[in-house]
Amino acid sequence: MQSLIDKKALIEQSVGYLFEEALLDEMLQQARLRETVTDETIIHVGDTLHMIPIVVQGAIKVSRENPDGEELLLYYIEGGDTCAMSLQCCIRKTASHIKATSMEPSVLLMFPMENMQEWMDRFPSWRAYILQSYHTRMLELMETIDEIAFMRLDERLLKYLKDQVKLLGSEELHHTHQQIADDLHSSRVVISRLLKQLEHRGIVEIHRNRIKVKDY
Repeated sequence: MQSLIDKKALIEQSVGYLFEEALLDEMLQQARLRETVTDETIIHVGDTLHMIPIVVQGAIKVSRENPDGEELLLYYIEGGDTCAMSLQCCIRKTASHIKATSMEPSVLLMFPMENMQEWMDRFPSWRAYILQSYHTRMLELMETIDEIAFMRLDERLLKYLKDQVKLLGSEELHHTHQQIADDLHSSRVVISRLLKQLEHRGIVEIHRNRIKVKDY
């Protein structure tokens, strides 16, 4: 179990510069730590949410999932971010409409949903943080819609690979072709063919269970 000192350090390094001292003190008392492994599902579609997550370390993929298990990537949340979609579910007390999955080993701070409205009323910095989170996620959703509507799949694939390199901090991606196809709502066969085309252009190198992005 993490000590208060560990929690304090994690809070200060992730969101300490955003909030008033009084709010940080309350966050220290209320926070629960959750550690995840790569590809761990944190939120399932249909879950009832009782905790507000803030990512401290790592990266989380937020996606839509249909009854057949097909997914569409919506956006990512990283250090210091929270998930606007889960906040909305907490406020309205509705089941989750999204799936959240760890892209890499991650650490999250979890806060009881009762704190959200109370802190909105008492702390201007928390209110600004929540509103900014909604704004940022809305822009990212609009970007996702634009990509689907206006970009060819090969362009979306290349952008996806470059985004993954930046997100994970490594030019080597341990993604299967099926995982990429799921994120881009395509088929494994099509993605494999497009990756081969990128390899012929010298943009990527395809190895067993990994892809090296050379031009990013």
